[in-house]
Amino acid sequence: MVGWKNPLESCFSLCKESMSEKTVFLSTAYLAPVEYYVQLANTEHIIIEKQDNYIKQTYRNRCIIASANGIQTLSIPIVKPNSYKRLTQDICISECTNWQHLHWNAIVSAYNSTPFFQYYKDTLFPFYKRKQKFLYDFNEQLRELICSLLDISPSISYTSVYIKDIEPNKADLRGKIHPKKVSFIKNFKSYYQIFENKYGFQSNLSIIDLLFNVGSEALLILKN
Repeated sequence: MVGWKNPLESCFSLCKESMSEKTVFLSTAYLAPVEYYVQLANTEHIIIEKQDNYIKQTYRNRCIIASANGIQTLSIPIVKPNSYKRLTQDICISECTNWQHLHWNAIVSAYNSTPFFQYYKDTLFPFYKRKQKFLYDFNEQLRELICSLLDISPSISYTSVYIKDIEPNKADLRGKIHPKKVSFIKNFKSYYQIFENKYGFQSNLSIIDLLFNVGSEALLILKN
């Protein structure tokens, strides 16, 4: 019949549109939480912000791991900006403390007994030996390594100017993935954690918690 449109075809068209890949804006992060890598594993195009003003107490310079004593936060010390507003890409790592040694010891203590720590540790350890001036560069190099270990290759680009208002067809998660905010992922798929018997399953920890505990199965969990 001329002009007639099958309602099933219309439904299928809408489904394909809703499943189409979208662009997501993310902030830089140090060993980001699982929800951050869910975006990297499931989004066609990621834009990482580098022109925003640095904000303290975010994942930009901290990660959260599960230790034998419970949740532990590891923070990279930064050189205090000489002005209230300083671009994230210009933030320098402070060398006043031996933070790399402290972070690595904490990671070893927390994950040395996990099934896959021995498999990944030699790849990760060099980041805790060599010096890096800028926090942004350190984070990005770590992110690239973690993506390679997860066997994901997201399309990444970086902002050249700060865009305040993101277009409606793009997702702005720059301020939503935050240590003090509830994750936008409502139902995390649980996975084996070495301290689960003691503390129960702890969701949305640093990606290394997922990687050290389940190895190559991490990608399946991120996809689900």
